[in-house]
Amino acid sequence: MRIAQIAPLTEAVPPSLYGGTERVVSWLTDALVGLGHDVTLFASGDSKTSAKLEAMWPCALRFDKAVLDPIALHMLMLERVRKVAHTFDILHFHLDYYPFSLFSRQPTPFITTLHGRLDLPEHQPVFQEFSSIPVISISKAQQKPVPQAGWIGNVYHGMPEDLLTPRQTKPGYLAFLGRIAREKRVDRAIRIAERCGLPLKVAAKVDKADREYFETEIEPLLRTHKNVEFIGEIGDRDKSDFLSGAIGLLVPIDWPEPFGLVMIESMACGTPVIAFNHGSAPEVVDDGVTGFVVRNEDEAVAAVGRLHTLPRVKVRQHFEQRFTAQRMASEYLSIYQRMVTHKKPSLHLVEEVSDPDPLRTSLA
Repeated sequence: MRIAQIAPLTEAVPPSLYGGTERVVSWLTDALVGLGHDVTLFASGDSKTSAKLEAMWPCALRFDKAVLDPIALHMLMLERVRKVAHTFDILHFHLDYYPFSLFSRQPTPFITTLHGRLDLPEHQPVFQEFSSIPVISISKAQQKPVPQAGWIGNVYHGMPEDLLTPRQTKPGYLAFLGRIAREKRVDRAIRIAERCGLPLKVAAKVDKADREYFETEIEPLLRTHKNVEFIGEIGDRDKSDFLSGAIGLLVPIDWPEPFGLVMIESMACGTPVIAFNHGSAPEVVDDGVTGFVVRNEDEAVAAVGRLHTLPRVKVRQHFEQRFTAQRMASEYLSIYQRMVTHKKPSLHLVEEVSDPDPLRTSLA
């Protein structure tokens, strides 16, 4: 099958450090190539892939300080993809709603995986207007704010089995991994660790947009709580050691998390997760198996005391059963094949790939 993967230009594919969407696109693209398909990746020129790379800009926009309007370059990329769309069997976008209007006016089948939050008021009219455009969710919770969208499947993220692996070490701290932002609630993680009498290591990116929040609200906490170590942003090469050394990963989110890659990264290292019950958390974390889903800080503190009851070998095995790139690629291929067979996007013709969802029935 001739497949086009169209990624954001913000980060390289895969990103050198933080970056969720681009990392998933990389894993999916390489898994599809490994299955024998002809895949072309539209991405930044510093991307590394086993597919054919069509460089839409020399480097990731995050690192190009001369670029002040990234939307302009994404619009340019869409037009360039449109001009060659007829050479592919399927187009797979990872650009939110950007391709909806333009690509609904051309004959090549296309799908869009939605990677972000969908609960903002402005999302309602967009997905109402484009309700026939086929879209894929990354968790069932992500679908709930916009049931009018053209949901044709739910595909959980997956990562290469051997990318992150358990290390032989004695766990001795709690971990926070990802990004410093108000909705990620690293302040909760700090309080939980303090109440448990355990060290906390924070490996997290600070975006420009969150710099003021970090400096005014989080840095004072880091200075006050001596058992907290701020490591900063880390890449894949450091994650196995970082996560394997943790008693558990804290995910004290306060927003409708669409998926949360850090949770499966932790599971890949055999490290259980304590996640607050928002968004995808109860879908990704199997409560009492790969971690605990909690409602508040009191429950999180109690859960830390039960982490030792979860065998780390079983946490890793559960990751291998549910969250590999091979499984993700196979589910997407099933969707591609149905789209190509029917040629036109239709909610009635494309079946759900992952677990059945009542939202799917209400749309048909």
